[in-house]
Amino acid sequence: MPWWSWILIWVALVALSLLLYVFLGFRLFRQLMATLKDLGAAGEKLGQLGPIEQPDASPDPTKPQQGSAVFASPTVMRHDYEASKSSRREERRLKRVQRKADRGQPQALGDLDFT
Repeated sequence: MPWWSWILIWVALVALSLLLYVFLGFRLFRQLMATLKDLGAAGEKLGQLGPIEQPDASPDPTKPQQGSAVFASPTVMRHDYEASKSSRREERRLKRVQRKADRGQPQALGDLDFT
């Protein structure tokens, strides 16, 4: 191979790699601009929602204060935990009984309330 063919090959390789970098840069620029456009649209939509409402200054007396579990006694917390656990179980049992009754399926003996 003559010496000038090596120069021609390297020039072609460098030109193709530069062309690839220009293409990838242009594609990255377009994706960035599309992302910024979507971000601007989301910001405008979020700005139209209005101000965030502040919670009432008077807390609900039926709900425990936030952080009250830290200073409560373990027996009270255990009782609250067990009570909420049993109420959730009872709600699930009632839903299951109603769902089976609606479908006409036989009830499980454990689901029936004999009290």
